[in-house]
Amino acid sequence: MRKKIAVIGSGFSGLSAAAYASKYGYEVHIFEKNNTQGGRARHFKTENGYTFDMGPSWYWMPDIIESFFEDFGKKQSDFFQLVPLDPQFEMVFSDSTMNIPHDYREMRDLFEKTERGAGEKLDEFMQDARYKYEVGMKDFVTKPCHSWLEFVSPKIAKSALKLDLLTNFQKFVRKYFKDPKLITLMEFPVIFLGAAPKDIPALYSLMNYGGYKLGTWYPMGGFSKLIDAMADIVAEQGAEFHFDAQVEKIIIENKKASSLLVNGQEIKFDVIIASSDYHHTETQLLPEEYRNYKESYWETRTFAPSCLIFYLGFKEKIPHLKHHTLFFENDLELHTNEIYENKKWPTKPLFYACCPSKTDPDVAPKDSENVFLLMPVAVGIKDSELEREKYFHEMISRLEKHTGTENLLSKIDYKRSYCIKDFKKDYNAYQGNAYGLANTLSQTAVLKPSLRNKKIKNLFYTGQLTVPGPGVPPSIISGKIAAIEATKIHNYEKII
Repeated sequence: MRKKIAVIGSGFSGLSAAAYASKYGYEVHIFEKNNTQGGRARHFKTENGYTFDMGPSWYWMPDIIESFFEDFGKKQSDFFQLVPLDPQFEMVFSDSTMNIPHDYREMRDLFEKTERGAGEKLDEFMQDARYKYEVGMKDFVTKPCHSWLEFVSPKIAKSALKLDLLTNFQKFVRKYFKDPKLITLMEFPVIFLGAAPKDIPALYSLMNYGGYKLGTWYPMGGFSKLIDAMADIVAEQGAEFHFDAQVEKIIIENKKASSLLVNGQEIKFDVIIASSDYHHTETQLLPEEYRNYKESYWETRTFAPSCLIFYLGFKEKIPHLKHHTLFFENDLELHTNEIYENKKWPTKPLFYACCPSKTDPDVAPKDSENVFLLMPVAVGIKDSELEREKYFHEMISRLEKHTGTENLLSKIDYKRSYCIKDFKKDYNAYQGNAYGLANTLSQTAVLKPSLRNKKIKNLFYTGQLTVPGPGVPPSIISGKIAAIEATKIHNYEKII
C-alpha cells in the first residue's frame, strides 16, 4: 500500500511538492482553503470581461522554471506560449524615463549613453552575476539547509569569495556605476527579495542576470497559465486536489504527525508538507510543544513587504503605457526605510503598474485596458479604506501625468483593491506579508526557518518563509527540496 502525503496549500511550492512527491511514488492529497489553486498566483475574471492575475507578474529566470517541466518529461511550450517583452519595462524618474530593451547589446548602449564607460562596466557586472547565477541557482539554493556542512563541497568552497555573501548589494552596485538612475535600475530587482539593497548580500546580483540578461517574459493568457500548467502535471502524476478545504489542526500521536483535521473531518497521513504560511502552521495548527519557534522569534525576523494592489479595468486604451512601468520619481532609500525600519505608510511612495493588455488582448475587452497597480508597504501597519483610497488617487494622478491622459477616473470600468487585511484573510499571511521572509544575510540558508519540524520527524515546511526564499523560481525549488526530504524518511531512492 502506498504511503500518503498531505500537502497544505496549492501555491507554487505546494504544487511543486505535490508533483515531485507523486512522482516519487506517494499518494498525494492537496488541501487548499480557497476555491481555486494557485495561492498568491490565483487569478479572477470579472463579469465585464477582464482577467486579472492576483499576484506575480514578472516572469524571470525562465531556465529555472523550464527545469521543473523537464523533470516530468515536459516543456513549458507544451502548456503556454511565452513571449519576450521589449522593452522589458519602463522606469519613470522625476525628470525622464528609461526603457530597458530586451536585446542586451541595446541595453549596453543605453548604459553607455547614460554614463560614459558604463557599457563596459555592465559587461563586467553581468559576467560576475552570471557566475553567481550558475552557482547560486543551481547549487547554493538547492540545499535543504539543515547544516552548514551541506555547503562544504569543492565547488561551493571554491566559489565562496566570488559569491560575495559578506558584501552588501548597495555597495556592490556602486563599485560599477555612479549615475543615480543606473544605480536605481540595478538595485530595483532586489526589492523582490524583501529588503533594502544595503541589507541584501551582493550574491543576489544573480537577480539582475536572471532578469535583465535572460530577459523579461510574459505567458500568454496570464501568469496563472504557469499555475495551470503545474496543476496539470500534479494531476497527471495522480495527486488529488481538495478545494474549500480548511486545515484546522495537525494531529500529533507519539511525536508523529498522524492526521489532519480538515473541515471537521480527521484524515490519516504518513507525511505532511505544509506550504501554508509557516507562522500560521506553527501557531494555529500545532500544539505549542511541537513548534520550531516561539512568537518572539517571528517578532525579530525581517519580513518582505506587504502590498497595496489595485486591479483596474479601463474602458479606453491608455496611450504611452508599457506592459511593465516602474514609477521611481521618488527616493528608493526613503521608501525602503519606511517599509523596513520606520514601518509606516510611505510619505513619497514608489509604485509599479502592469498593463498585460498591451501584450495580451484576451485579458481585457476590445478597446479596453487591464491595469494592475502595486505599491510596496510595511507589514503589520493599519490597513483602512481611507489609506487605500489616498494612495489610489496619488497613483492615478502619476499615471495620468506619465501617459498624458486626462480623467482616468471617469474611464474606470472595474476596480478592486487588495492589501494587508486581504493577505491575512486569504493566505493566513503573518502580519499581512506578501513576499515572505527577506533574504538578508542573517536570514540566508541555514539561518532561515527550518524546512523540517525539529520535533516531529514527518512534518516539513515549504514556501517563501523557508529555504531558499521568496520569488516564483525559489518557491518551485522549495517544493522540490521539501518533497525530496519528505521521501527520505521512507527511504525512497527514486530522486531526480
